[in-house]
Amino acid sequence: MFEKTRYQLTIAYVGVLTVILVVFTVAVRFTFINNLENQLTDRLRNLAKAAAFNMDLEYGGLEVDEDEILVRKNQAIEWFDTHGKLVAKQGKYRLKRSLNTKQAIQTQNAPYPVRGFTGLVKDLEGKKIIGYVRVSESLTELNDTIRGLDVGLGCGVVIALVLSGFGGIWLTSRAMKPIEESFQRLKQFTADASHELRNPLMAIETNASVALKYSERMREEDKEKFSAIAAATDQMTRLTEDLLLLARTDKFSTVNQSLVHLSLILSDLIQLYKLTAEEKDITLTTELTENLYLLGNEALLEQVFANLLQNALYYTPAGGAIIVEANRVNSKIVINFKDTGIGIAPEHLDQIFERFFRVDTSRSYKNAKSGLGLAIVREIVQLHKGKISVDSELGVGSCFTVSFTDWSLVTGAKLQTFTTD
Repeated sequence: MFEKTRYQLTIAYVGVLTVILVVFTVAVRFTFINNLENQLTDRLRNLAKAAAFNMDLEYGGLEVDEDEILVRKNQAIEWFDTHGKLVAKQGKYRLKRSLNTKQAIQTQNAPYPVRGFTGLVKDLEGKKIIGYVRVSESLTELNDTIRGLDVGLGCGVVIALVLSGFGGIWLTSRAMKPIEESFQRLKQFTADASHELRNPLMAIETNASVALKYSERMREEDKEKFSAIAAATDQMTRLTEDLLLLARTDKFSTVNQSLVHLSLILSDLIQLYKLTAEEKDITLTTELTENLYLLGNEALLEQVFANLLQNALYYTPAGGAIIVEANRVNSKIVINFKDTGIGIAPEHLDQIFERFFRVDTSRSYKNAKSGLGLAIVREIVQLHKGKISVDSELGVGSCFTVSFTDWSLVTGAKLQTFTTD
């Protein structure tokens, strides 16, 4: 029961940590890359200033001192006159595009990644523009650094998530342990109390039945009181039996299993409840595929189908209809219990399999249900590795769907033929 809760807590823990790590990683990456790019821009700006000193007007023409090597192996410098004509150059990592004096920073990706900075050059007096200088630097080193950063951050996040996953499993196990122990004690108490209640309830029921059997000299109001006692005792007996059954299904993770003839079980069950349906003026029909077999506990599976059929009969008014279908769907056996009953409100669909939940809150002893029937159904279905779901609409009806593995298809066994009426 607690496996799903532990799994959900671990997933939630890892999910929250994942969000935190992703946000942290994005922030670190953005800050680091922004700093690298700012440093690159500063280097280019300083290189452009240094290159501007090598450019001057001599005898009415533009002269560039190329003897002084200003660039590193991953950089380049280009000098232009005021008309954008290339005058001199150094280095091989140059921008493969024409001079653009309106855009200071330019980046190209092909034929090689490079970023450039363009600045104007003035004469010594700082009044007249004599040309332009464009410096550039290869982005290969920057890209390699960013790639290394991404690998490091990615590996760090993955390792952190793996370790946090194991840590989350350990933490949730530690956190759930006292809860599981308390729940086990509660289940044991429930089982013990239900078992101890059976004998006094049986005594009360027997005495009430005897009193009602010989009620000739009994006052009418006393007869009604004994009838109420008998009805209440019957309700308490059903409740204790259901609690005992739940306690037993909670206790075991597996049950004794054998090959169960599903078609025969459903057919016999329909025959058993036909009279009840006729008394309530409900049409009960079946659509059963022949030779459906399950690997399971026959008594528990009968309890599942009986509870679902009783539930349909209880909530279907006179003049309604119930259809029980059993078919093969791929490798599954799917059983549907459809009714034209009162239906279930959408807000209750997620609660109907909870213990003691009832859509009908009536407390009448004659008609009250324990609220454990569908909880028992879910426990037994899950014990058989099956699934149960419900579709319902208020005023239209409900459809409970149970699915199990089709054992006859899994084993390929030759099973005896069974034909329904």
